[in-house]
Amino acid sequence: MNIPHHCASLALCAAASLCAVTLTATAQTPPATPVARTSPPPLAHMATLDYRLQPRSIAPGVWVIEGAVDDFSRQNGCNIINTGFIATPEGSWVINTGPSFIYGQQQRRAMQAAGVATGAGKVQQVLNLNLHPDYFFGNQAWADVPTRALAGSIAGMQAEGGAYADNLYTLCGDWMKDSASTPARQPIAPGSFTLGGHRLELVRYHGHTADDLVLIDHSSGVVFAGGLVFAERIPTTPHADLPAWLASLDALEAKLNTVTLKALVPSHGPVYPDLRGLHQTRDYLRWLDRSLSDSAAAGLDMYEVLATPLPQRFRGWAAAATEYARNVTHLYPRYEQKALTR
Repeated sequence: MNIPHHCASLALCAAASLCAVTLTATAQTPPATPVARTSPPPLAHMATLDYRLQPRSIAPGVWVIEGAVDDFSRQNGCNIINTGFIATPEGSWVINTGPSFIYGQQQRRAMQAAGVATGAGKVQQVLNLNLHPDYFFGNQAWADVPTRALAGSIAGMQAEGGAYADNLYTLCGDWMKDSASTPARQPIAPGSFTLGGHRLELVRYHGHTADDLVLIDHSSGVVFAGGLVFAERIPTTPHADLPAWLASLDALEAKLNTVTLKALVPSHGPVYPDLRGLHQTRDYLRWLDRSLSDSAAAGLDMYEVLATPLPQRFRGWAAAATEYARNVTHLYPRYEQKALTR
């Protein structure tokens, strides 16, 4: 998830754009703050390259580290992703590792400050929920721990990691110091797992990318939805298939209707105790799919589509102008081709 943090071709996306204080409670302490934040995450500090990561307990043993609800910039350290961890006396899982080696290092330190041991054997595995760079570039800092993703995501990381690195160095500057693309090393299959009394389920969907992994903690009611869900932010689309994404959102909602939901953690944006982010994402994608289809049927060129105003309900979302431009650049040629075929 921001000049092209999630792009297969970051240069193409850039062209389109032209038209914390850590908690001291232990990992088992119930949350002392609401699931929805009452204030934004602390700003990154450029002079010291300090992300000021602030783990926040949202359920017993479940923590989230929220990124800026914004576009990629040096001011926020290119940190706009939500990462997290599930910590138990029997071990921990880490969910996503951020946009850089520095982020991964500071993520480990933030977990330790929250009372979570992060050495080999203490963290059972790191999960990267899809192939986009801010999900896995912090893997470098977890070299002593298994790093896992769906097989298709690993293949995508391996194929595109070099281009990601080139563009992230340009976009993020010193925040990328010593960073190198470090894809997940071991594939993981969807299924059910037990971790220190937490009943966990990994479910594979697709549409945001070809392989979108969702983690459901049935015991706590927390769901890490990865790139399928954005909240208060225009979704990114470099690998998107909108009809498949919409179908996956419908399937995910049906799945979550069987869960006593405590918190839905999107890839980008605030954490809510309900399906708000899922509904926002689906509303936007339905509008985008219909708008691009109607524009192609009417014979509009890309510049005319780019000039189409966003509906009022989306205009206040993060990255509205730049991300919509990238949406059109990524997707509109597909709709034009479909219209021509008809």
